[in-house]
Amino acid sequence: MVDRSQVRSNEVMTSVHPSENLLAPETGTVAVGIGPLSFEDVVAVARQGARVEITPESLAEIRKSRTIIEGLAGDVEPHYGVSTGFGALATKHIAPDMRAQLQRSLIRSHAAGSGPEVEREVIRALMLLRLSTLATGRTGVREETAAAYAAVLNAGITPVVHEYGSLGCSGDLAPLAHCALAVMGEGPARNARGELVSADEALAEAGITPIALREKEGLALINGTDGMLGMLILAITDLRDLLKVADLTAAMSVEGLLGTDNVFAADLQALRPHPGQAASASNLRRILSGSPIRASHDNEECPRVQDAYSLRCAPQVAGAARDTVDHAALVAGRELASAVDNPVVTLDGRVESNGNFHGAPVAYVLDFLAIVAADVASMSERRTDRFLDVSRNHGLNAFLADDPGVDSGHMIAQYTAAGIVSEMKRLAAPASVDSIPSSAMQEDHVSMGWAGARKLRRSVDGLTRVLAVELLTAARGIQLRAPLEPSAATGAVISALREVTQGPGVDRFMAPEIEATVQLIATGAALRAVEAVTGPLG
Repeated sequence: MVDRSQVRSNEVMTSVHPSENLLAPETGTVAVGIGPLSFEDVVAVARQGARVEITPESLAEIRKSRTIIEGLAGDVEPHYGVSTGFGALATKHIAPDMRAQLQRSLIRSHAAGSGPEVEREVIRALMLLRLSTLATGRTGVREETAAAYAAVLNAGITPVVHEYGSLGCSGDLAPLAHCALAVMGEGPARNARGELVSADEALAEAGITPIALREKEGLALINGTDGMLGMLILAITDLRDLLKVADLTAAMSVEGLLGTDNVFAADLQALRPHPGQAASASNLRRILSGSPIRASHDNEECPRVQDAYSLRCAPQVAGAARDTVDHAALVAGRELASAVDNPVVTLDGRVESNGNFHGAPVAYVLDFLAIVAADVASMSERRTDRFLDVSRNHGLNAFLADDPGVDSGHMIAQYTAAGIVSEMKRLAAPASVDSIPSSAMQEDHVSMGWAGARKLRRSVDGLTRVLAVELLTAARGIQLRAPLEPSAATGAVISALREVTQGPGVDRFMAPEIEATVQLIATGAALRAVEAVTGPLG
């Protein structure tokens, strides 16, 4: 998948090996306290290597709640996670001299993931969000346990977490357990240089003492929806930029296919007052403003009455996508303000069981966003295809080839986009409608939110690549309209593109040019180029 923290070439729709996703230079410090983190905080730590610091107010609250847990340790009444087993074994009383082993055993047994390693940015987001919950003081962990998580993040140590192991209920159990295991000095981890080492070696190199868990702490480290929430926040961040790029590529296609921007007029859009639609249409108008290509066919001799849906309805689709992303952001914001654990230490000092670990709120919006990404990509691919068909591209060569028949032009680039869109449609099937009972039917309904998050990451990657194919194709089509010139905004993007790709000409090795365009989008360079002309897009 495209790594947005580092420019690099990857194969289409494949996972990045975490050792390649090294930390960027440290960028500032994020305060982790009783109040919620922002999206920007999460991205700064996950992708940019920002340091974390627990606030003094939070440390005081952690100490306060810990005294409550320690007061329950000798109670004759059973307290879940303190003096009992877990899940279906919650009725099992654990003697005081076995409770440290209980916590160690919990982490070791639950670190049962399998499959490829998860990307570094995801693990860092997961650990930050778990630390954020610890910092609320509602979990009952010791100050030194929370401090150890901060130290591991600041040292750039990344526990090895595997693709499979979370059902999105009772927390992202296996992924979080792998992180806790590493902080205990056990299992594998990657150091700040991305080298695979033992966790104890990584901790020793950073001068960090492994934690020895006590009552309640093992449970507090794994009972959260932090993995799926972290991936949701990263996806929202990426999609907000990608939807602006989708407006850019749509505008380039309208221009290159001799379409009209009259349909994007503000008064027409206001007849259906969805805010995302208005923002998208405004972007299209600004990008196409002053286009000589557009002006060239703005006369009575133009035989076209209206454009195809993939051109005319671009704001309706990209706008609905924006509104869905905004809904997902609302849910993510509420989750950032949550303290997800079971049991929790309440503000008035009670220790209570609850069901807040269920991942349904996050799982649903993860599925919504996979649908959004697939539909925006599907419309983009249709615009790409129109450029290649002589019956629909209004005077351009077949497949935009230099010498059709001898050259194939962008014929197979469209195949690549179509193949990705097809996979994205399969990934749009919701994960959250599935549930497989676990823990001897104690956990008899689960969210599958982790799976929804994993497939959304592939969908975001796919959308990036499909938009790249459209951008590359539309740029070629526009340049083939010479001597007519594009708008200043699309011209700026084409100039940026031509710094990393060649212009129209005979057939050449296509894959590197597609990948260079992918990176132009993923690094934000394409968006910066257009916004240098238009100002910030909405």
